[in-house]
Amino acid sequence: MPSKKKKSKKGQGKKAATPAVKKEAAAPAVKKEESEKKDESKEGLTSKDYYFDSYSHFGIHEEMLKDEVRTRTYMRSILENKHLFKDKVVLDVGCGTGILSMFAAKAGAKHVYGIDCAGIIVQAKEIVKANGFDNITLIQGKVEEVTLPVEKVDIIISEWMGYFLLYESMLDTVLYARDKWLTPGGALFPDKATLKVCAIEDAEYREDKINFWDNVYGFDMSVIKEMALVEPLVDVCDPKQVMSNSCNILDIDLYTVTKEELDFESDFKLIFNRDDYCHAVVSYFDVTFSKTHTKIGFSTGPRANYTHWKQTVFYLDEPCVAVVGEEVTGHIKVMRNKDNPRDIDIHMTSKHDGSNGSFANDRHYRLR
Repeated sequence: MPSKKKKSKKGQGKKAATPAVKKEAAAPAVKKEESEKKDESKEGLTSKDYYFDSYSHFGIHEEMLKDEVRTRTYMRSILENKHLFKDKVVLDVGCGTGILSMFAAKAGAKHVYGIDCAGIIVQAKEIVKANGFDNITLIQGKVEEVTLPVEKVDIIISEWMGYFLLYESMLDTVLYARDKWLTPGGALFPDKATLKVCAIEDAEYREDKINFWDNVYGFDMSVIKEMALVEPLVDVCDPKQVMSNSCNILDIDLYTVTKEELDFESDFKLIFNRDDYCHAVVSYFDVTFSKTHTKIGFSTGPRANYTHWKQTVFYLDEPCVAVVGEEVTGHIKVMRNKDNPRDIDIHMTSKHDGSNGSFANDRHYRLR
């Protein structure tokens, strides 16, 4: 299944994972990098080919399956709503190991078609066979290039979300499948997503990983500090670090959203809830399955249970002195990188005029 893993940079992190879900270890990400390095010798492969090949490694799928918040929410949305799946034709976009396809078949689907470009689909076919499902057909290839044996499907299921919701996301592909195959009145699982931001205090990490470059054994290496600030950090934030309200910056309705609307910009306003120093703006997302009998969903926020998506941290140029009740106003512009659409260019401005002085941040970030 298409989930997009980026190596953690905070080491042990600040929030413990549940026993069944280990924090994102370096191994899966390193394996992905090693796979990409090995494949650099292959001629004629595009960046998309490297991306799909990286998802052939079982370690990435192991990590996603062990994310119980993610996997159990999908399981509940399907198995607790058998009335929606009974005798329906289902399409699983980015089927990976076939887990969602099997949930759908178990829920009574007439037939399930799963599509994935990665080599893991070879094992997925064996998994489907080993579990006795003869109403699941798995197809290897890119969604935009394959042919389905049916003209329309009743339900599309997919785990398309990436870091910062959109990084290395397969949402474009899901929308393509929606427009091509979903019958009028059909259902998408999930069908709603919201991207949010809040403010955090994070002096310890900033001092250890960013300010470190100001004086390295007596030498000024601050040019690397600039590089460290440009790339957002993907890691777990302790809920005690959160020092403001949350503000929505993007709401997605999968039934109506267009590919073009995924490049977006939004204003935000964060109100401090304690006196402290603000070091960063943090983003996370919520996902909803609104067609279910009772609304089902999950959050990837700092106050929610651990997920492998963690949170995405955008460090400010300099800390902001925060006073309870005062606010930071800002603007964020998000665009897919022109050279590599799976990367995201983010421009964020923010300002704070408070009792302890004024602050302004204007920075370009890139998720890559």
